[in-house]
Order: sequence, then C-alpha cells, then structure tokens
Amino acid sequence: MIWLMLRGELPAKRQAALLEAALVASVDHGPHAPSIAIAKMATSCGLPLNGAMASALNALDDVHGGAGQQAVELFHDIEARMFDGASLEGATAAGVDAFIAAHGKYLPGFGHRFHPVDPRAGRLLALVDAAAQDGVVGGRYAAIGRAIEALLSARKGKPIPMNIDGATAVIYAELGFAAPLARGVFCLSRAVGILAHAWEQSGRGERNKGPMPRQLPYRYTGKATRHLTQAEPATAP
Repeated sequence: MIWLMLRGELPAKRQAALLEAALVASVDHGPHAPSIAIAKMATSCGLPLNGAMASALNALDDVHGGAGQQAVELFHDIEARMFDGASLEGATAAGVDAFIAAHGKYLPGFGHRFHPVDPRAGRLLALVDAAAQDGVVGGRYAAIGRAIEALLSARKGKPIPMNIDGATAVIYAELGFAAPLARGVFCLSRAVGILAHAWEQSGRGERNKGPMPRQLPYRYTGKATRHLTQAEPATAP
C-alpha cells in the first residue's frame, strides 16, 4: 500500500519484501529512543494517543530520525561523482569530505552509540545482496555504503559499520525512493513503535511527566551556590 500510494504502481514481490524488511527493522529501539521517550512523557502528562504520537513524530528531525534521508542524499552525491568519472573509492572520499565540510563530523547512517555492530543492518544488507544477485535491485548503493564503511574504518583505525539508518537508506535508494521519502517512510515505521509505547504508558496510571526513570536523579552542573548580594548587575542595553 505504501509503495502504491507514493509511486502509483504496485511493487514486484521481492521489492515489496525489501521495503517491508526496512519498515519492520525501524519500528522500535526501546524506551530510551528520544521519540519513544517523548511519547511516554506526553502520555503521562495526559495527552491522548494522537497527541502523544504527534509530539514524538515532530522530534524526528535531522538529529533523530533524519539520518536515512541524509544518507540517501550522501549516496546520491557519491553516485553522481562516479557518473562524472571518479572511481568508487575516489567518489566516496570526496563525497564524505564534502558532507563533513557542510554538515559537521557526524556521518549519517554509520556507527551506533549502543551497538559496536548494529545487528539489524547486517541482516538488511544480506537481503539487499540476495536481491541484487537475482536482479531485483542493482546493488550500487550497497557498494557505496560498504565503501563508506571501509573509508571510515581506515581513517578512524577501527570499524565504523553501517547502522539501521544506513542499511535502510541503502534499501530505499536501491528501490528508487527519493531522499525525503526515506525520512517520511521511517516516520511511518516508527509511528507503530511510538503508538505501542504510548498505549502501554496510558495503561500504567502513572504521572511521570519526564522520560527519565525515578531512580536516576538529576545532577546540577551549573555555577556554585551564590547569593543575591553577589549577583552581577545587568548591563544596560
């Protein structure tokens, strides 16, 4: 249905299977994911399910949720450099350098704060490889993704493997989805997990009003205790 609504055509069976794999793999990553924490907090503050879901989905911006779109854009840039005559390795290095110069040191789709190797990514890439071998997809973007992995590992001196965002970006690019749709389709997928957590929270009868568990106290990191007599006067505008 998603393919039909977005593209006006029905996918082949193997294409649909790849899309479904990407959707299923992105549904949830536990209560510590920012969008899930927001949904739980919103529910505990009294919002109905639609309000909790809207609050969570609005947080799926470039830092959390937008990596898939950014990764597809990076893949497309590297592909364009290859069309201009650069080798895969040369295009990858130039594309990565250009992205870092424009956006900063964080490269979307690679590395994970919890997983040295994201177990979801490997399975998705194996499905892409099988589909490429059977002619369902071309395999170009999987090759680009792996070239980025190799480049990052060489530069960092340690493995920096693809994460779930990079692997799903490979699938969306291989299936011909535009880069902005990588974010949109991710939102559709993550909305299922958001709904599940919000529904669970609504049945707990708790008023957390915050995503942190009660056993984790907040720690003040500002200036030491001061008195009003020590306060600096405000400067006139």
